[in-house]
Amino acid sequence: MRKLIAFDEDTFDKLRQLGRDRMATLQELADEAFADLLKKHGIPIDLKDALRKSAATSDQHRGKH
Repeated sequence: MRKLIAFDEDTFDKLRQLGRDRMATLQELADEAFADLLKKHGIPIDLKDALRKSAATSDQHRGKH
């Protein structure tokens, strides 16, 4: 799915430089940033993450830590 995101010129220049420094595309940087944002808010990013989160919740409910 394609969506447009606008950046101010300074931010875009810094992202391009970061991409060059890390040999990553802007898409790869965006994927990493959005995955981090979802993780920060406790939203699973994929099935593996969702299953891990579900198992941890089940263990807590059973009194295991």
